[in-house]
Amino acid sequence: MILKTFGWSFAITVAGLVGAFLYGSRDGTSAAFSALSVAAILIVLEVSLSFDNAVVNAKVLNKMSKFWQTMFLTVGILIAVFGMRLVFPFLVVWASAGLNPVDAWDLAMAGGHGEGSYAYILEEAHPIIAAFGGMFLMMIFLDFFTDDEKEHHWLGPIERPFQRLGAVSGISVAIALALLVIVGEVFRRTQPEEFTAEEFGSVLLAGILGLLTYLVVKGLGDAFESSSGLMDDEDEDDDGALAPAQVSGAEVALATGKAAFFMFLYLEVLDASFSFDGVIGAFAITTDPIVIAIGLGVGALYVRSITVYLVRKGTLAEYVYLEHGAHWAIGALAVLLFVTMGVSIPEVVTGLIGVVIIISALAWSIRENRLHPEEKHEVHV
Repeated sequence: MILKTFGWSFAITVAGLVGAFLYGSRDGTSAAFSALSVAAILIVLEVSLSFDNAVVNAKVLNKMSKFWQTMFLTVGILIAVFGMRLVFPFLVVWASAGLNPVDAWDLAMAGGHGEGSYAYILEEAHPIIAAFGGMFLMMIFLDFFTDDEKEHHWLGPIERPFQRLGAVSGISVAIALALLVIVGEVFRRTQPEEFTAEEFGSVLLAGILGLLTYLVVKGLGDAFESSSGLMDDEDEDDDGALAPAQVSGAEVALATGKAAFFMFLYLEVLDASFSFDGVIGAFAITTDPIVIAIGLGVGALYVRSITVYLVRKGTLAEYVYLEHGAHWAIGALAVLLFVTMGVSIPEVVTGLIGVVIIISALAWSIRENRLHPEEKHEVHV
């Protein structure tokens, strides 16, 4: 199972590290080993920052047909690697500095962290990026815990009041917008020179766009899922495709057509939101876009492999609180993104918080399985 699921990730890791070494060797042996080591560090950074992403991806992927699962694992990874890890930073520099693609590339290859550099421009755009990604992730967190149909709670004293709030229509949107405005207003008042009124307005606009993106993509996906875009997975074979989820011994319906398409878009935007901090953080390690694309791209492939592993093993069904832990990690990342609009936080802190939360949820799930072995293989919503 491990080799079958992670085989391509292992192979691409070797190819990527060799590619980084050869790329760096243009400037000598020392530069080659430096590029190799930085790429390896970025792989670990991406996986640590996005493990909770894999858990949430597994929940959605488990509802998609074989075709759309394959699309997510092929076309989706190309979008993740080349779109978010390579093209996205250039788009940010182009939009922020008004540079054409050729000049943006030359600026990126020039390196450096000084004013006007590629890394500097990207860092200056971080508050806007953080507002967009933070709002998208915050909505995922709030919608999960305000779901009034949820039967099980990991952190009951906190999760139950959240669930009761779900009775109020639109409460998730209200909370998310309130948090964005409060954090932005705090920074505008405490850091008037760095966080100007103009930047405050840009942050609010970016946050609203993140909110609208979530509502449109998630809403359309839910609408088509609840209509005719579902099928029973009675024709699936055992040719290596991801196994359909089981609920009390019955197969769940798998989304196809428009429903699966919008689920696919949802997963891609979700991946983008998770990758924002990784892309920005990578420039604190190196300003070379090629090494960044290699390191974060290979890391993104591991996240996809972890997603497949979770689906095939039925991990979310077996470990009842793992999904809760992933959403708490998403909520923590959303808050951290809001905070980083005005305060610098090391990426290692962001990554460790998510890992610690998920490991805690996994440990609590194992404990729950030992206490109640008869419920171990049921799916909990």
